[in-house]
Amino acid sequence: MTRVYVVVEGATEESFVKEVLAPVPRSRQIYVTPIILGLRGHKGGNTSYARVKKDVVVLLKQHRAVYCSTMLDFYGLGTGFPGMPLPPKLENLAKVVRIEQAVSQDIVAEVPNLRPEIRFIPYLQLHEYEGLLFSDPKAFASSIKQPNLTRHFQAIRDEFPTPEGINDDPNKAPSKRVLRPYSSYGKVVDGTLAARAVGIDRMRQECPHFREWVQRFQGLVSGS
Repeated sequence: MTRVYVVVEGATEESFVKEVLAPVPRSRQIYVTPIILGLRGHKGGNTSYARVKKDVVVLLKQHRAVYCSTMLDFYGLGTGFPGMPLPPKLENLAKVVRIEQAVSQDIVAEVPNLRPEIRFIPYLQLHEYEGLLFSDPKAFASSIKQPNLTRHFQAIRDEFPTPEGINDDPNKAPSKRVLRPYSSYGKVVDGTLAARAVGIDRMRQECPHFREWVQRFQGLVSGS
């Protein structure tokens, strides 16, 4: 049996990891558990690197036979992350990979005796959780009982090579594109319903960076 703790920034990601992502590697005896960022009573919200690093290091120290990962939105990422500021004209994927690699190097330097180069899997969601839901615009629209938005969601999806590219402007993050025509959209409830409807297989098919992250879970082994 292998255990993986995923540090997430809020209830939306917690629900996604618990109800949509975790069942995928479970057939291989890999159990994934979300941990909301921050101290009790002060969870979620600010994703400053200081908070992320503290939680990751604590998990690595307290649970020495488990893996640790993250699921943080690149959109609105907090302060202090290694690899920042980003060089100009860097492609979207290169941006998150640069930060993920820098975070990994920092954690390895902080606790080298805990084998973080093996046990820690940093992941940033390009650009935001809702981007994954555009992997299937029809299923997304139907799941939130707004089938009339199918064509609108499909038009947004068609503007980009992959759903992970949706965010060509700070005011056009995936969630903002949903809220504009459907102001009642609820990130936790509607977001989870939509994720179930879209399905993890479609997300992996459409979103390469997300697919690589899930594949890393699939390849984990116990006894680290």
